[in-house]
Amino acid sequence: MPSLPARMTGPDRIITVPYHLDEYLPGLDVPLAGQMVTAEFTSDDVWDRLAVLYGAVADAVAGAASRNERPVVVSGDCTTALGTVAGLQRAGTVAGIVWFDAHGDVQTLETTASGYLGGLPLRLLVGYRPELIASRIGLQPVPERQVVLVGARDLDPPEVSYLESAQIRRAEVDALDRTALPDGPLYLHIDLDVVDSAEVPGLRFPVPGGPGAAQLAGAVERLFDTGQIAAVGVACTWRPGHGAAARIGPHLEAALAGASG
Repeated sequence: MPSLPARMTGPDRIITVPYHLDEYLPGLDVPLAGQMVTAEFTSDDVWDRLAVLYGAVADAVAGAASRNERPVVVSGDCTTALGTVAGLQRAGTVAGIVWFDAHGDVQTLETTASGYLGGLPLRLLVGYRPELIASRIGLQPVPERQVVLVGARDLDPPEVSYLESAQIRRAEVDALDRTALPDGPLYLHIDLDVVDSAEVPGLRFPVPGGPGAAQLAGAVERLFDTGQIAAVGVACTWRPGHGAAARIGPHLEAALAGASG
């Protein structure tokens, strides 16, 4: 395994992005709070707006990584990961991806039945239609072979078809270990809907049958033990005001404290 940069052992830098796509959510309850990133939009085009927001996220992440800190980006969706990975790349870290999610997030504009852009981020990260946003924020595609999708159990038929032919690896939360991981630095993405929906109130797209919050925290600690985690994304994919952060926060804080210790 290649040697890892010193920034991976530095203190965590919490960056809060209170948005669901381009919708500002000042009342979003988050389990971790820190430096806030917001954006001023001048366009009505959603891709223009996301490019502005994720460009700002990339700047914040690159700044933290360049100071030998580990960025932990907390937001209201998964698409913020585009800015996080772009920020790592700006700081010189070419990272693979470990993506915890109950969903696949590998839809395209051509295959999605709902048109929901929050179903596309992992597909965008591996190179789908870079003109939409990646080229605007300087994001280079992550090779499929450098991606592990963990805990996905609610997949649409086009996603199933894509994953059958893609080089993206699959794993379950409890079974994830070092042998399933790509070599080198990693971006760890945690959509908290990967947890059984019975434990997370107010989820936008709840999926039953997943791991408990304590199981997720244990898997996160094991990943930190590898020394490969360069940045973390925490997607609080719930609606504000349901108390989800209070339920999940202690488990997440314990996992990050274990990593720091």
